[in-house]
Amino acid sequence: MSPFGRSLARVWAVALNTFREAMRNRVLAVLLLFAVGLMAFSLVLGELSLHEEVRVIKDLGLAGISFVGILIALFLGVNLLSKELDRKTVFFVIPKPLHRWEFLLGKFVGLAVTLALLTGLMAVVLAIFVVSNGGTHGVAMLRAELLVLLELLLLTTVAMLFSSFSSPYLSAMFTGALWIIGRNTPELSAFAGGKLDGSPLGTVLGVIASAVPDFHLFYISGGNLEGNIVSIHEGFVSWAYVAQAAGYAGLYGSACLLLAVALFARRDFT
Repeated sequence: MSPFGRSLARVWAVALNTFREAMRNRVLAVLLLFAVGLMAFSLVLGELSLHEEVRVIKDLGLAGISFVGILIALFLGVNLLSKELDRKTVFFVIPKPLHRWEFLLGKFVGLAVTLALLTGLMAVVLAIFVVSNGGTHGVAMLRAELLVLLELLLLTTVAMLFSSFSSPYLSAMFTGALWIIGRNTPELSAFAGGKLDGSPLGTVLGVIASAVPDFHLFYISGGNLEGNIVSIHEGFVSWAYVAQAAGYAGLYGSACLLLAVALFARRDFT
């Protein structure tokens, strides 16, 4: 086997072990049950609405997938290395021939597979609720769920970046703060370019809005996109927009992973 093949095999071995460990975590089961419960609660709210049952189920279901997925991504991402350090297993898994970048990349691949599987499971449950109430789980919903998954993958890379040099508590705080800012980048940019336009504070806010990951790209249902109101029921985004969002997530996430690898390589475990 070539050196590249051996490297891929080591990355996949770490990824598979990460996936198995994540799936055994009881916290994930609790969060999944919470997501299902939120979708079930949408049935009650749908009955209270006036001929809008399917719309309510879709809106709350998609919000539930996003919210629970973010909690899962935060929980898994910030605990990326803390368990290995607590158990002292990191001293056995990162020596040669396993390089640190292979270990970190394998962890991300394992988390990505876990998030994709859990998001898919929640999407299937949501589809069952929608269809059982006379609705259809069409292409628009699939695009929305793919955007949510892209957001979770990007959030995971940000969490891994902070966890590569910080404690789980601080990593969760930093990642959560960036997610909140990233979800509100349009408002932040509008504020910086409005009354604060030209001021030092406006410049700082503009730089922050441009530098933080734009999580607003991935959850825009009911929001204003380039002057148009979009939703998962009518005029939602196209596959081209999904591809554009995927490219953004890939570039920004790759930059986070490269920086995480550089910081993790300099980390002293003695």
